[in-house]
Parts: sequence; C-alpha cells; structure tokens
Amino acid sequence: MSVTVRTDDDCLLWAEQTGSGPPLVLCHGGPGLWDHLGPVARLLGEHARVTRWDQRGCGRSQRRGPYAVARSVADLDAVRDQLAGPRTALLGHSWGAHLALRYALDHPERVSDLIYVSGTGIDADRGWHPHYERNLRTRLAHHRPRWESLGSRDRTPEEEREWAVLQWSADFADPDTALRDAERMATPWLGLNRDCNRAVNAEVKRELAGSELAERCRALDVPVLIVDGAEDIRPRWGVDSLHRALGTCRRVTIAGAGHLPWVEQPEEFRQAVTDFLAPERGGRGR
Repeated sequence: MSVTVRTDDDCLLWAEQTGSGPPLVLCHGGPGLWDHLGPVARLLGEHARVTRWDQRGCGRSQRRGPYAVARSVADLDAVRDQLAGPRTALLGHSWGAHLALRYALDHPERVSDLIYVSGTGIDADRGWHPHYERNLRTRLAHHRPRWESLGSRDRTPEEEREWAVLQWSADFADPDTALRDAERMATPWLGLNRDCNRAVNAEVKRELAGSELAERCRALDVPVLIVDGAEDIRPRWGVDSLHRALGTCRRVTIAGAGHLPWVEQPEEFRQAVTDFLAPERGGRGR
C-alpha cells in the first residue's frame, strides 16, 4: 500500500507498507537514489510490518531540498511517527545504514533494533576508499572502457542510466548475473539526484572527521546487527571502526554476496535478520 508522508516542512515523501508484525523501517542507499529495497520487504514480510520510502528529492518523493544529514534524520522521524509508531526497528543499506545509525544516535528511545547493512563504518580517514576504487575498476572488467567514457562527459538521461547500470554491476559478486541484477535495480529508472548526493556526502565526510560520532556510538544502548557481503568491493575492514566503537553488537558476513547481499544470498540474509529480530535471540521490543 503506497502512502504519503508529510514532513514538518511540508515536503511530501513516497512510502509503502507491506507485511505484518512488529514495525521495521527500511532506509535505502545513495544518497540521491530511490528505494530499491522491495526484495528485502518481501523477504521479511512474514516477520515484520515493513515500511520503505523514497528519501527527500529522490524517486517518487517531492524533488526539493534542503539536502543535509539532520534533515534526512528529521524526515526519517516523520516516516517513523506517521507509519511505524513510537518505536521501530531500522534497517539501513549503504548510505541508508549511516542514516539509520545517525537516527539511532539521536533518538535511541525510538529504535528497538538497528540493522546496518553494507555500510562503510565511521573511519575518519576513509582509508577504505582507495581500495574500493581499485576493486571497482577490476570488477568492471571489459565494461570498464565504456563506463570510463560515459563518466568523462555530460550524459543524456539514457546514458546516465547506462553509466549507473555499469557501475552498479560491480556491486554483485557473480559476474554472470551482475549486469542483469544491476538492470533490475535501474528498472524503473527514476533518475539520480546529483545535488543531494554531493551535499550529503560532503557533510558525512566532515562529520566523520570529528571524534564525536565514535564517542556517541560507544554510548549507544540499542541492539545492532552488522551485515556484510564478503565480496563487497568496499573492503569490509572499513566497518571495523564502527564495530569497535559499538562494543557489543552482532556481525554476520555472508559468503558469495557483494554490496546487496539479499539479492545473491536471499535465504542467508533473511535468516541473519530474522534471527536477530526474534525476541528469544536478542531482539528488543518485539
């Protein structure tokens, strides 16, 4: 069921709810993309009432700013308040993992459980990034010349989609199905919000440069599950900084999976999440 969330500054956000059970809100990656977590909602629909949404300026949501981390946190709070209730589990992917973490740090009393999927940690120096760049070019293989050609010039909307599909194909471990999986991510094509991407990424980089985030993570009293795909081109040791800061959290690494582990290893992903959320296995507020 598709619904509209109105934020405190009157921005209209697209959202959809499926499944039944305790509330679970999903936060998609980007920044500047739209929700691509429909398969996650289907995997977990028997275990949770799942809410997914397009972030401000992206996909089916109203295309307007401002684009900032605090604004994203406030938007997520509106989604939680209007669709999930006073307390919810959060699952964030990639940039959405950082958003979910930031929300939990700001509003721990409103978060029952936090599932941090394919994030990149809180390393101030972003030491993982050069490794990511090398891994990206290696994984692209024979698609690399076309990807570089498209990336070096202004692109038509059709070329922008082609460039994105090629880049996203590197996020999958299996080269035989990677391009197909990336095409599915880009269908329907709802466009990239480059302004959102630039503004939020720059702010996150500044935020990580301080020590406050790690200190706040050390004080966080919310159950956390970190889920990694073993073959993500973003080296998973980049997340060690967050794992250390959190102290007690559960971490699951899924073999044979890249940046979107639910696509390539859906049963392993579902099991990891549902085991974590089960009341007898450590989930809270169930």
